[in-house]
Amino acid sequence: MATLYYVQGFRQKGRKLEPDQPQQSKSAEAAIASAERIAPMRAGVWAYSADVDVEADTYDEPKVLFKAGILPEGVAD
Repeated sequence: MATLYYVQGFRQKGRKLEPDQPQQSKSAEAAIASAERIAPMRAGVWAYSADVDVEADTYDEPKVLFKAGILPEGVAD
């Protein structure tokens, strides 16, 4: 089992939020720092981790490390 770290921003497009492609980070600290850096340029952003079983190709529910701004319903709850 491995833990992966990601950052994903969201851009406001009219009434909708469009997700950026999630970017992988090397650590929880790096993901949080990256999210804090892009937060002023996005409607919303979150950093999260996910435990992955590579052999079974399964992902656990993401764990929120950081969130800011407006996020789509169901994200980072």
